[in-house]
Amino acid sequence: MPIVPDEKDWTWVLSQPCPECNFHAATATPATLPGSIESMIPRWLAVLRRPDAAERPDGQTWSAVEYACHVRDVFTLFNQRLNLMLAEDGARFADWNQDQTALEKDYANADPSEVGPELAAEGHEAAESFASVPEEEWGRKGVRSNGSEFTILTLAQYFLHDVVHHLHDVDG
Repeated sequence: MPIVPDEKDWTWVLSQPCPECNFHAATATPATLPGSIESMIPRWLAVLRRPDAAERPDGQTWSAVEYACHVRDVFTLFNQRLNLMLAEDGARFADWNQDQTALEKDYANADPSEVGPELAAEGHEAAESFASVPEEEWGRKGVRSNGSEFTILTLAQYFLHDVVHHLHDVDG
């Protein structure tokens, strides 16, 4: 059964702490970001080892494995967006419909033992990509399809909130 799409614009997390997960995006810096990503990977892997990882807690909430699939794809997407921002001045990001992706990739029937290594690989790659950004490039800009403008730093902070928030969603 499909989940009701989340259509909120979460960019507000760049200016205030998230009341749900308590993450304050503004505290993430170029120096702390790669380590923050790396520190969450083992926690995600532990979540995926739970015997109920593939079970939805209710009809309106993704299972832990569905959230992990989403986070795996978030790692990939934001790594691509980072590379686009480094390659193009004023990079523009194509729309990404996370709910359509969940259906197309069949998150609901994913195998946690396969998702874990995929999530880890994509997470390590994203951490390495952010770690390799030269200091003078963190101010480069990109624009999301809805007009929201990001620097590499704010893109990284926004991205990190997504990973932290979903780890909170699954009690990881």
